[in-house]
Amino acid sequence: MMESEPPFAPICAALYLRVSTGRQAEQDLSIPDQRRQALAYCESKGWSAVAEYVEPGASATDDRRPEFQRMMDAAATQPSLFRVIVVHSFSRFFRDQFQLEFYVRRLAKNGVRLVSITQDLGDDPMSVMMRQIMALFDEYQSKENAKHTLRAMRENARQGYWNGARAPFGYRIVAAEQRGHRTKKKIEIEPAQAETVRMMYRLTRLGDGKGPPMGTRQIAHYLNDHGLRTATGGRWGVSMVYETLTRTTYMGIHKFNVYSWRKKEKKSANEIVEMTVPAILSRQEFDEVQELLRSRGPKVIAPPFVNGPTLLGGICFCADCGAAMTLRTSGKADKYRYYTCYRANSQGKTGCVGRTVPLAKLDAVVTDHLVNRLLTPDGMTRLLSSLIDRRTERPDERQERILKLKRQAAEADAKLNRLYLAIEDGVAERGDPSLQCRLKELRAVRDSALADIARAETRKRNTRPQITAANVIMFTDATMRNLYEEGGGIRRHLLQTLIQRVDVGDQEIRISGSKTKLLKALGLAATPEGVNCPSEVRGFDMKWLPGQDSNLRPTG
Repeated sequence: MMESEPPFAPICAALYLRVSTGRQAEQDLSIPDQRRQALAYCESKGWSAVAEYVEPGASATDDRRPEFQRMMDAAATQPSLFRVIVVHSFSRFFRDQFQLEFYVRRLAKNGVRLVSITQDLGDDPMSVMMRQIMALFDEYQSKENAKHTLRAMRENARQGYWNGARAPFGYRIVAAEQRGHRTKKKIEIEPAQAETVRMMYRLTRLGDGKGPPMGTRQIAHYLNDHGLRTATGGRWGVSMVYETLTRTTYMGIHKFNVYSWRKKEKKSANEIVEMTVPAILSRQEFDEVQELLRSRGPKVIAPPFVNGPTLLGGICFCADCGAAMTLRTSGKADKYRYYTCYRANSQGKTGCVGRTVPLAKLDAVVTDHLVNRLLTPDGMTRLLSSLIDRRTERPDERQERILKLKRQAAEADAKLNRLYLAIEDGVAERGDPSLQCRLKELRAVRDSALADIARAETRKRNTRPQITAANVIMFTDATMRNLYEEGGGIRRHLLQTLIQRVDVGDQEIRISGSKTKLLKALGLAATPEGVNCPSEVRGFDMKWLPGQDSNLRPTG
């Protein structure tokens, strides 16, 4: 008697289920509905569903989908784990005609077919052509939907409503109004985080009162060392600090639709929408920080000079050839230090006749000239008066900030009490890690708000100081100390800020700079005992060099 043949093994199938948005998941193309239809289809064909790949909330316009890539890797194994991939429609697999055909052919090389429940086609040329036409329509529809969605979002932004992304640090999302089943949202200031933002801008402009203004890396270290965290509880990094310092949102103008993440490029100005939001900073403060960041950028001053060892590094030039004058040392342990023309030093006298000047001598000449020109009684009186005017905060603004901080502290305290009651009543477990994390977060918010309230109340009690001869003398002495302090970080910052170019010739030294920058720097220099004060002040004139004169040899 002949042996009976083994029963026919069913074809193994994999289900690929995808929705692109949460709203779509609530409608007829939900994941459970796709699964039910796919399983029924496999049963009608006698196939066995051996694998399932679910992509909840991923676009089909590209292949950057984790489950999709995992499925393609499984289909490429030898032998493949399944013979068929079942989708609800070809648009669930791809909404790009070229990519769809690319992956269909890639699957076919390993003997795997792509099958649609609602678009059941064969493998003959007519079916292939129909699939390609359907894919073209899917791609067109996807682009049209994206265009209409973006247009609606841009109009939403023009009206001042938030489009759903995470709010920037310093803000929180709140419900503004109800339109049918949709809740329109806006952003409002988060008081505790807003204080951190203001601190970052103060550190950039004025420093912490113990040294010169800080750069992005120093600010990141300062925030982390003082226990201040990002909105998600993480530590600050250089890029995050820079993004905060350059975001126009903080001066009341939020830009929407700035960058195309798909094309990896910035969009044109006519595509960007500016929406008005509550401002944390004044336009003047924001612009001042942008100017400081630009002045420190590598296109303005070379990175080695930003924190270099010389007082005039990066701003000192040879009057003959225009090349930078760099540090040159000689003697035992580099005892003797000079500024020397870089071109003459590297190319010899054929490059430039050049010159070499003792470092200490040139530093002293430039500093003495500035002191004799600037630190006069009349100039210091005007400068001190302007600084005091700018430091005087409007009472209504100060009181409004205090009230917001008090509300935030009270809200955090109320939430803490509710959690404590839940623990006492046995509703929540004290050892729950998520509960402990929430308690820690609420305590941090409450304590930060209370600390900010205390600082604001202290400033509120301070009275406006009077300008007297003693004030002027103290102000002048503080400036003098900072300008002559050897190795002081503030000294270098002052000189680098108020002087933009020093041209050293045989007969003369020409100093050029900005009156506005000069007076801002002096405002910082004379801030006593680490008190932060606004740095934009009025003062007397500082002349600029005309045209190309700074690069020409002096005539004597």
